[in-house]
Amino acid sequence: MGKGQRATQAFKSTEFIEQARDEDGLVIGGNPFKLAPTNSGSLLQDEGQATSKKATPAPAEESKPQKVPSELEAVPSLILVTTYLSFLMLIVFAHLRDFFGKLFYPANYVQLRVQNGLAPMVSDFESLWTRRLYGRIRDCFNRPITGVAGGHVNLLDRVSTDFNKTFEFTGRVRNVLNLASYNYLGFAQSEGPCADKVEAALLEHGLTMGSTRAEAGRSLLLTETEDMVARFVGSEAALIVSMGYATNALNIPAMVGRGCLIISDELNHSSLVSGARLSGATIRVFKHNYTPDLEKVLRRSISQGQPRTHRPWKKILVVVEGLYSMEGEFCRLPEILELRRRYGFYLFVDEAHSIGALGPRGRGICDHFGVDPREVDVLMGTFTKSFGAAGGYIAGSKALIDYLRLHSHSAVYAEAMSVPVLAQVSSSMRMIMGEDREHALEGQQRLDQLAINTRYFARRLADMGFMTMGHPGSPVIPLLLFSPAKIPAFSRECLKRNIAVVVVSYPATPIITGRVRFCISASHTREDLDYALEQISEIGDLLLLKFHKNQVAAASAAAVAAASDDSKKIQ
Repeated sequence: MGKGQRATQAFKSTEFIEQARDEDGLVIGGNPFKLAPTNSGSLLQDEGQATSKKATPAPAEESKPQKVPSELEAVPSLILVTTYLSFLMLIVFAHLRDFFGKLFYPANYVQLRVQNGLAPMVSDFESLWTRRLYGRIRDCFNRPITGVAGGHVNLLDRVSTDFNKTFEFTGRVRNVLNLASYNYLGFAQSEGPCADKVEAALLEHGLTMGSTRAEAGRSLLLTETEDMVARFVGSEAALIVSMGYATNALNIPAMVGRGCLIISDELNHSSLVSGARLSGATIRVFKHNYTPDLEKVLRRSISQGQPRTHRPWKKILVVVEGLYSMEGEFCRLPEILELRRRYGFYLFVDEAHSIGALGPRGRGICDHFGVDPREVDVLMGTFTKSFGAAGGYIAGSKALIDYLRLHSHSAVYAEAMSVPVLAQVSSSMRMIMGEDREHALEGQQRLDQLAINTRYFARRLADMGFMTMGHPGSPVIPLLLFSPAKIPAFSRECLKRNIAVVVVSYPATPIITGRVRFCISASHTREDLDYALEQISEIGDLLLLKFHKNQVAAASAAAVAAASDDSKKIQ
């Protein structure tokens, strides 16, 4: 049996059988696992059968996706107009301050002028946003912490007496509820089975190999962990990289180059954008998570060919994310795979946020939709979120991974992943897979708890009238704030109530969709979430953020009236 067949067998050995679940995601009765499932499609076939029996596409009229109305379509026009005007006022006043500042306080702008015949490193216009807008709310970012960033975290208190130019530590430490870290499964711990195995590995193997994997850095621990990652995601082989950002930025250029085409979702992560630009390939973008536009770009690109010469493309690589962390949305993987069968492109799926957090077995977006992971050419993921570690991986066919080991800068030039990080990845992944005999059920318990927490938190926010984004079950729940004044105000009000959150605005998001991202973890208790929801509700009333409050009240009144009518009919 080949390595690819063994990986597929391992992937399907704990295949999850669909169970009825309540509104919080709890399984209603029965054991959710079974050794020989009946609903896993091509995963149950032999490799020869799987390749010979292609899935037949559904009729066009049945499978044609419908464009989902945007949340912004329900936003009153007044809110959108005032948001634009608020940013316009900030920018106008920023330019005025710079204009008069250069006249009356020229010494403060020396770094923005030509000095000794040398141009400034950063021009005044380029740094305007940083100096005049970001500087006003610097206290909401880069907050220093100490200790383990688990369900709660210790925050070092600091103050500024010069309008956020500098900060001074007060010496006080406060314990806050952590809704900011990507600690989805709660593996960020300093004690417990994973921490014990990290300590044991450190004593046995030392801290680092002190070399790249191409020279003397390929250890037994690294090889075993790569094999485990391949089994976990259902691929033939995997390559581990010591930095998550570099996993995309340095491996995409090794796969495609000049004469190739990359078709990228318009909201893809910066690391994917960097990798695409470094590759030298032609880049085209399609509307976020909208497969009809992807098909339109594909048809136009294939028919026209390369620019000027109109020769056929050497390769076409479609790049998407499994879970878009700024929007909390899942990619439409089944629809994209249908296009892949029709047009014959390569598919790259970034599972930085979805691996370990989505799917009944935590195997990511393929597990969530129940599709064969071998249909995805390149599966990328990181260990910084669900596994409480660092770095990332590329998984795919053995031929692809062998090629990357020789041609990717991340394998040839970057230092191999350190021993403690490898041990953390290995121990947490074994726990999720149920291979740790002493803690065989703990991994599944964490997965279930995360699913319960995310659905509960998102539903309660919607019931309060907040405008949230994303799909049910996403561990990242964005709440729209819109106004640039409400973005720092929300963060500061949360901090007053001992809650740590991350607020996001332009340029990380479109200028009118400033938001706060709540990152839910399996380490959060129901009491933690109820406290957070109570405080967030108070802040929402204070900052007038419950844009759907009237709609929720109307829906509740209608439900009460319907129930009353039903009771009268029964009587």
